[in-house]
Amino acid sequence: MKRLLQTLLAAIGVLGVVVVAAVVYVTTFLDPEDFKPRLIEVVREQSGLELTLDGPLTWSFYPRLGVSVEQAQGRLPEQSNDEPPFVAFAHGEVSLAFAPLLRGEIAIEGLTLEGMQLRLVRDEEGRGNWETLLQRLDERREGAESALAPASAGPSLEGSNLAVALNIASVQVRNGAAIYRDLAAGSEWLVDEINVSGTNVNPQRAFPLKSSFQVRSYPALDWRELERSPTLASEVSLEGRMRLALAERRYVLEGIRLTTLSRLAGAENRQQLDLSGQQLVLDLSQQRLQLQEGRLDAGLRHPALGERALPLSLTMAVDADLAENTAQLRDLQLTGPDDLRLSGHLNLAGLDQSPSYSGQVSLAPFSLRPWLERMNQMPTMANPQALSDVALTSPVRGNLERLELPGLTLVLDGSTFTGRLAAGLTGQLLDFELQGDHLNLDGYLPPAEPTGQSASRPGLLGIRKAHADDTATLVPAEWLAQLTLNGALDLAQLRLSGLDFTEVSLVLAGADGQQRLERFSSVFYDGELSASGGLDLTREPILWQLRPSLSRVRLAPLLEALSDDDSPAPLRGRLTLGGELETRANTWPALKRNLNGRLEGRIDEGAVLDVNVSQELCSLAAMVEGRETTRDWSADTRFDRAEARLRISDGVVQSDDILVTIPGIDMSGTGELDLTSERFDLRAAARFVDGADAACPVNPRLERVPLPVRCSGELSGDSGDWCSFDREAFQVTLAELLRDEVSGRAREELERRLERPLERLEERLGEGGGRELRDALRGLLN
Repeated sequence: MKRLLQTLLAAIGVLGVVVVAAVVYVTTFLDPEDFKPRLIEVVREQSGLELTLDGPLTWSFYPRLGVSVEQAQGRLPEQSNDEPPFVAFAHGEVSLAFAPLLRGEIAIEGLTLEGMQLRLVRDEEGRGNWETLLQRLDERREGAESALAPASAGPSLEGSNLAVALNIASVQVRNGAAIYRDLAAGSEWLVDEINVSGTNVNPQRAFPLKSSFQVRSYPALDWRELERSPTLASEVSLEGRMRLALAERRYVLEGIRLTTLSRLAGAENRQQLDLSGQQLVLDLSQQRLQLQEGRLDAGLRHPALGERALPLSLTMAVDADLAENTAQLRDLQLTGPDDLRLSGHLNLAGLDQSPSYSGQVSLAPFSLRPWLERMNQMPTMANPQALSDVALTSPVRGNLERLELPGLTLVLDGSTFTGRLAAGLTGQLLDFELQGDHLNLDGYLPPAEPTGQSASRPGLLGIRKAHADDTATLVPAEWLAQLTLNGALDLAQLRLSGLDFTEVSLVLAGADGQQRLERFSSVFYDGELSASGGLDLTREPILWQLRPSLSRVRLAPLLEALSDDDSPAPLRGRLTLGGELETRANTWPALKRNLNGRLEGRIDEGAVLDVNVSQELCSLAAMVEGRETTRDWSADTRFDRAEARLRISDGVVQSDDILVTIPGIDMSGTGELDLTSERFDLRAAARFVDGADAACPVNPRLERVPLPVRCSGELSGDSGDWCSFDREAFQVTLAELLRDEVSGRAREELERRLERPLERLEERLGEGGGRELRDALRGLLN
């Protein structure tokens, strides 16, 4: 045992002497400066770079044997010495394994590169300064592979018995930087603090690789002079296991994990993205890039999203053709909170210059409400469940400026829409052609009134429905002024403001601040509704124009739909209306105040329901003449004509020729309505007329006597107080007619005969109206 120990100690001592002797031999008889000319020549032959070694090549002993160089630069063939070099580094060192060196081999144990500087420039024609270098390296690829192959597999360096074996225990790149200037786009990218480390680097098997760097992007080349902040600043780290198949020009990164922490210009919060994948393959021989089982996790932060980051996850597989600048994204699956699930696939093209994409996307049913609430963009809507069921599927195509869904199927709260939809990513383009089954638009609009005010603010025929937030801006004028619009929408059924529209067709178009309603048409309560108009946003205030048209619309169901209660409609008939309207401003009160235009309308086949005006007036006429009516009367008042022409000036509606004709009786009047104050004043009078369709025979003198009614008040007031018998007008008309014909005896007889019809009129006009008529007649006959 003692002899064995002595033998081992002796062997170690001999080995130490050999090592010391070898170091003395290498450092004494091998001068690294002798390698300079050959190194410069090899770099020139393989890459075309002109290498400049400003510092000396020196040996290093401790902690390992190696060669180092200071201040090296590489210039492209066309570069002058006055220009910044294409590549440079402050310090480079290669450490060698000692034992292979004694056998005449150079086995690289470590490689260190510090302070690397790389300058990449794309000129105005789009050609990069690195393209010539890559072409040269590709032409010399076989020679480079031979030089980097293991010693047993290739020849040695010319003029030397030393062969190079590529099996590097450690590779370190520290504090590197790269600049990319795009003269055509006028932008610049900076990549600095580049650090790369790898261990056991070998072309035969995978080795661990780690890298980190910082990226900054500037939209202009003069950002230094103007001291501009970057539009993007990102910290990036990468790790995985690298496999170098140099002969096949195939590079594989296994177990990839890429992490970025980025900040956009003007944003306070940094966004984190994590990319992981089973395998990333770069095959230069086939010009393909593949990512298998990729996963991108994001934690988006924004003040609108609250204090917590919004987690999103995207899984995918990538297959890119580098020669054709195309890529396929397969098995896309985007998931997020609140049941967000978006799936599909994309084909990318033109990745080098003008990227475009096409594919298919599907959005599983989910509620949009929590997403809008998260971003504080949830509007107040009448239906508390609106936007709670949204789903879509469609082919997709577009580019960096436009997104198009050419075969869209959209489900929105039970409504289904099909067609196509395109939008500009800047929000200045909207193009659609959609068909839908039904849409209750009332559910997506704000409530007509704040809760609790309906009972305190009665209205007539749905007038109250127009009172939303009076001071709110009606349309986003600034956005519409920049919008290019081309849209068409067809709906089987539409509900808006409590009204039902069927077979709806809507066509919109506009650009350069001029938006147009080309056509709106609909079947509307068994009639037709159509309209056209425009919105001029180049003026201040903005100008609205509308040309509405109603044709034979049934009044009874329309009035019942407009009414706030379940009371039956007071009229029936078919309404025809048309005209032109114009107004300015962007709030509801200002629109009413600035309204101008004209309207003409009539009612065909009309009748006043549950009251027969002809019967009442004929009974009055018969009593006055000392007789009674014997015919059978219908329950309603049918009228032959009902028409009016309206003039609108600065929010005031006026008419001088309101005319309603019932058999044997004509009713005419004038009126005025102030849309701003909602006050109105209507004066009307009924006359007996003689004709074939007269309701009853009357004294010719009585045909000259009008029975006037005056209606005035506010639309929001009590309708029971609006109308009353116009005593003054009636008194003036009858005064001259009766002054010379009525005696005291006749007066008593007339009062007796009027008693019964006046009682019946009190039932129709109300106690106050009947009393006024009675007093007027008695006053005239006294």
